[in-house]
Amino acid sequence: MKAEGYTVNYHHKEDWSSLKKEAGMPMELQSCHTALIDGYLIEGHVPEQDVARLILEKPENVSGLAVPGMPRYSPGMAAKGQGYRDFNVVQFSQQGVMTVYKKY
Repeated sequence: MKAEGYTVNYHHKEDWSSLKKEAGMPMELQSCHTALIDGYLIEGHVPEQDVARLILEKPENVSGLAVPGMPRYSPGMAAKGQGYRDFNVVQFSQQGVMTVYKKY
């Protein structure tokens, strides 16, 4: 994210569950990395272009985006030169409603 021009502040915390609960993130979406970007909770290996789209569009009733687990062809998991594929970016609301934001 830093390479894409985002200001990154690291907060090493043992437990992010209260922030995730407040955002309405369902347990099945929780993953390995958590970020708060422009008020949206970003969880897991979400592609930067999806974060940029979320920030630009500012959809109502969306608390954040998540890529649950660590899919093989997601950002940071694919071998060099491989494109993203075989995973979904899921948007979720404060009420825990989940829908597919982008399919890869």
